[in-house]
Amino acid sequence: MRAPSDPEHALISVGEWLAGLGYEFTTVTPESHRRVVARPDRQVARTVRDVFGWSLPFPRALLPAQIVDALRTGGALDESGPDLLTSRIRFSSLRGRLYVHSAYPTDHEHAVFFGPDTYRFCSALAKTVTGARRVVDLGAGSGAGGISLAERCDVITLADCNPLAATFARVNAQLAGCADRVELAIGDLFEAVTGPVELVIANPPYIADTSARLYCDGGGDLGTGLSIRIVEESLARLAPGGKLVLYTGSPIQAGVDPIRRAVTPLLAHTKWRYRELDPDVFGEELATETYATVERIAAVLLTVEV
Repeated sequence: MRAPSDPEHALISVGEWLAGLGYEFTTVTPESHRRVVARPDRQVARTVRDVFGWSLPFPRALLPAQIVDALRTGGALDESGPDLLTSRIRFSSLRGRLYVHSAYPTDHEHAVFFGPDTYRFCSALAKTVTGARRVVDLGAGSGAGGISLAERCDVITLADCNPLAATFARVNAQLAGCADRVELAIGDLFEAVTGPVELVIANPPYIADTSARLYCDGGGDLGTGLSIRIVEESLARLAPGGKLVLYTGSPIQAGVDPIRRAVTPLLAHTKWRYRELDPDVFGEELATETYATVERIAAVLLTVEV
């Protein structure tokens, strides 16, 4: 087996190899990840899960030569260490599929994140979406949300402003066997989305991130800006009878949910439901000065029918 020469096909070959091994990995929060890999016995990879899940440095002999070559071709191999290599990508499993995304730590401003929010988002979609001719996944990142609906939607539009996200989304669509029904829209929210929109789904960034990382920083007041924009712009683009499913996080202050308060006036002529899925996520943010007035960050789900 020779490693493919095309970068995207090289990453696909790594994913297919992992699938053939029966590889599975559930990605945790960055804080949990940090605690696990800080353990004395987790400094060097011993298994494939250590390499592609826990992002540990590994000796060259741990992986087949063609897989090392594929990582190199895909621009996903860090060879800066004197004795050890490191993968710049991770693979996570969700509902029987593998998804490629950025390795830990996701410090780069264009990193593509996958974690507990992704699992909650896709679980919510499975319960709230029955089907559509076309789904538009805003801020798609790895594409997991839209791809998870491949059996329920005819066309999947993955919209993101991050070119690296588009690369990973194409790889993930190929691994999921739905690449022929996936289209990419590179731009800000609906900027590159044309045609009628029947279903919009979104799991946007919602943290007030001082480093302004695309996958993390929601902008506006305490990271709520992008979520509110998605509601506003989706209402303007959805066709009659269309639906929005928004999963996000809201910084609760003195018992008040600022996202719910902001979007309620916008939804007067729609059928909508707003609920908390998890009352407390990313609690480590509360230790920062930015969140000095926040009691908790709640994971919330808004569904709207127009």
